[in-house]
Order: sequence, then C-alpha cells, then structure tokens
Amino acid sequence: MELPKTPSFRLDGKRALVTGAGRGIGLACAVALAEAGAEVTLTARTQAEIESVAEAIRARGGDARAVTLDVTDLDAVSRFVDAEPPFDVLVSSAGGARHPPALEVTPEDFDFTMSLNTRSAFFIAQRVADKLIRAGKPGSLITLSSQMGHVGGPKRAAYCASKHAVEGFTRSMALELGAHGIRINTLCPTFIRTPLTEPMLADADFTRWVTDNIALGRVGEIEDLMGPVVFLASDASALVTGTALMVDGGWTAR
Repeated sequence: MELPKTPSFRLDGKRALVTGAGRGIGLACAVALAEAGAEVTLTARTQAEIESVAEAIRARGGDARAVTLDVTDLDAVSRFVDAEPPFDVLVSSAGGARHPPALEVTPEDFDFTMSLNTRSAFFIAQRVADKLIRAGKPGSLITLSSQMGHVGGPKRAAYCASKHAVEGFTRSMALELGAHGIRINTLCPTFIRTPLTEPMLADADFTRWVTDNIALGRVGEIEDLMGPVVFLASDASALVTGTALMVDGGWTAR
C-alpha cells in the first residue's frame, strides 16, 4: 500500500522578503523562514535594527541580509522589487496603530494608519506578484492582518478599517492570482507581546480585558506566529489561498 506523503514545510531554495523585520512579529517571521531554509531579505526603515537581526540569523546558520526600505514610499518599493530576482515568499509585516476613540480620530491618524497598514501592504503585494508572474513562477504572499480585521474593538476604528480592508484585497487578489499559481493569505494574530504592545499590556485593566476575551486565557507571544507563517509560506498550504489564518487564541470564536 502506498501511503500519502506529507507536503514539506521546508523552504530550501526559496527567496523570502519580510517587511517590518526589525522587531516583534516581523522579526519572528524572518527567523522562522530562515530556520525553514529560506534566503531571507529583511527590510525596515532602521538599518541598524534589521542588520542586527540578520547578523543573528546568520550566526545561527541561516541566510539573511538587511535592506533599508520605507514601504510607504511606493516608488522606492517598485525600484527595489524590480531590481531583485523574484521573491517566492512575501511576509508583509510592517504596520502601526493609533488608538484614539472614534470621535477623536483625526484625518492625520486615519491617513497614517491606512497608508502603513493597507496602502503599503497592497502595493508591495502587487509588485512582488507582478515580478513572479513575469518570471512564470508560483509564490506565497502573506500579509499580517489582525483579529481586528474580523471584529471591532474600542478605540480601534481606524485600525479596524485598515485591517478589514487588508482582508478584502486579499480575497480579491486571490481570485486573480490563482491562475498564476500565486497564493495570498493573511495571518491574523490577537494581542501579541511586542515592543509596540508592551506599553498597553503594562496596564493591568487592559491586560485583563485582553485575556478575558481570549479563550486560551493568555496574551500571545511572537513564537506563536512562527509555525503559522512557515505553514502559509510552504507547500504544506498548497491549496490555501484567499483566506485568513486566525492566531487569536479563540478571540473571534465568540
């Protein structure tokens, strides 16, 4: 009897691009992809930060390099992607948040959030996909979304708007890119302990609200995203596209 063979979670020979890779979730994703065998390019606006991460990955035996890139500068993104061989994997992790109450959101707050979380993620996915199509190659595009792309939250009107929009373009792009063998999905974490969230999680009442809404009863850690991102990047998810992988401890199950 011939048994089925489990698809590989390895990424040997694959080129991966990770934005926002200097800290937090982006850093963890870059490490995970490198450990799975990918040649990883880390980008962020701060060269020293990503170079330090790339050096640590190389010290562990991985293949990594650091490239300074502001993903909100669409011309710079286009120049960078066009000058590179195609990336087999994209992890679009650059993002940010401002959390005033909805009635206090300013146009500046809204534009900042939409530009970084939605506009930049859309156009870097567009450019990477276009390069793959021109090369006749398949690929996997992964955008860091959020549980807040599926629900609402207090003091998160602009942030939720940006992440709901990410979910929308992901589904639409999946329908167009599938014919080219290119998959696109979102990774949707709950509150993860990172330098960005540490100030919020230092508030005991806020942390209590968070853990009360997570069925597993704990705040997420960056390691919780490392397995899921390798799954989405690898052949193990070969039939997965246009969908959201929830890593939310059960938040959206309510």
